[in-house]
Amino acid sequence: MAEVRAGVAAARVLRDRGVRFAFGVPGESFLGLLDALRETPEIRLVATRHEGGAAFMAEAVGKLTGVPAICMGTRGVGSANLAIGVHTAYQDSTPLIALVGQVETPFRHREALQEVELASFLGPITKWAVEAPSGGRLPDLVAEAYRRSVAGRPGPVAVALRGDILDEPARADLPPPTAAPTAAPRPGEAAAIVALLAAARRPLVIAGGGVLRSGASDRLVELAERLGLPVVTAFRRHDAFPNHHPLYLGPLSFGAPPSVAERARAADVMLAIGTRLSELTTLGYTVPAPGATLIHVDVAPEVLGRSVPARHAVAADAAETIAALLAQAPAGVDPDRTAANARDRAVYEAASFPPSTSTVADGVDPALVVAELQRRLPVEAILTSDAGNFWGWFARFYRFRRPGTLLGPTSGAMGYAVPAAVAAALVRSGAAPVVALAGDGGFLMTGGELAVAAQHGLKVTCVVFDDALYGTIRLHQERAYPGRVAGTELWSPDFVRYAEAFGGLGVRIERNEEIVDGVRAALAHPGIAILHVVVARETIAVGQSLGRVSGRAG
Repeated sequence: MAEVRAGVAAARVLRDRGVRFAFGVPGESFLGLLDALRETPEIRLVATRHEGGAAFMAEAVGKLTGVPAICMGTRGVGSANLAIGVHTAYQDSTPLIALVGQVETPFRHREALQEVELASFLGPITKWAVEAPSGGRLPDLVAEAYRRSVAGRPGPVAVALRGDILDEPARADLPPPTAAPTAAPRPGEAAAIVALLAAARRPLVIAGGGVLRSGASDRLVELAERLGLPVVTAFRRHDAFPNHHPLYLGPLSFGAPPSVAERARAADVMLAIGTRLSELTTLGYTVPAPGATLIHVDVAPEVLGRSVPARHAVAADAAETIAALLAQAPAGVDPDRTAANARDRAVYEAASFPPSTSTVADGVDPALVVAELQRRLPVEAILTSDAGNFWGWFARFYRFRRPGTLLGPTSGAMGYAVPAAVAAALVRSGAAPVVALAGDGGFLMTGGELAVAAQHGLKVTCVVFDDALYGTIRLHQERAYPGRVAGTELWSPDFVRYAEAFGGLGVRIERNEEIVDGVRAALAHPGIAILHVVVARETIAVGQSLGRVSGRAG
């Protein structure tokens, strides 16, 4: 029987299933895996500056392509650093494979250097975590890890690798891939759902990440047009439905116009498709409103009806479900609903059209920056977003026109934007502009990963909104303890020189009059660029100021 090293067999298993990227900080516990990846050139090995950045990069690849990427860290310390990106993949339903080094077999269970029970440690934030008992078992376990990562509701998995087993022999004939299961509602149930939606007075669709993962955005447009169904998008899933479409009524997100929440709470029949109806998507579990009828569709049975009881709970793929509904849907649209939809769209457009002038006198108005980015970026441009108040301006004013153009963590993890942008630039290979959006707090958490972009010659544009605050927490602080500041003040370096340190271009804008030239210069630069946007701290969030939050004049 032909044999190869276990690490090589594991790498080949993942290669044969389409895995093309591996990110990590090298560690002594998985040298055999690094050497195996050297022999597997189809998987691009990218050394990062922090395991958190590696996990965020792998998560972004999974979100963008639907195929999991590998992230790697060693023992307790590396795995602890990986955890933020692994947790993000868990909450975002993103396929990801964490391969983590473990103490060698002779030293296990003796509190050796950096020893942690990794399967137990990572288990609560993964779909499956396991420690491989031997090199001979490793290929089968890696194959099972991949299957679990992409099956049903996608998510992260983790395999702990004792350093010595990677060089043990394993069978050269690899386990074949398993076909992905498919499911759709039965014709009778599809007909009942269509009848509910057709008879509704104020129906509404919530499009979530499952629509993006199954490539169903175009089909959802067809269904919405066929039945006259207005659509809103789940939190951080703004690109699941074309924002310029007349049936789009906005994102369920902080910063969105008040009309979005009002329309969502007014729905009498709601089709939630490809979403687990999280806290933010449901606006604090207030959507659907009491008395509304919920039709809940998701590949994961365990999330159906968990937040709100569902009249129809369909455990199925979004694309297959929409196809089944289209097969039962009539061709015409109620003209009365058409008029109501047009009024709702007009209200949304009036509240979300970017301003051409600003009343912000101190610093830069973020709304004008968003408007200029919208004017200059092509429809295929990819935006990666950190967590922070700055996102509110994008939620209100930016229009995503194609699926797969927004990468943002529903987990609310800070430090995501820069690593995700690096990953997107690697995946797209210059075919689309990539813009990382961050506040001054989140940007410096992982800004060092721009070294990876420099090393690989990538074009990445970063827009940093700097108000010298942990702004989101300051907003909560001013509400709960007005005037009592604790731990939310920030100091930052010169971001222009920071960009130059990576061989890039830095542009600082301090006044609204500088926005046009600043955005143009940053986007035109062929490598790394940082647009440093100085925002007055009084302009703490879209539609809010520190003075109004705390009750002070201003």
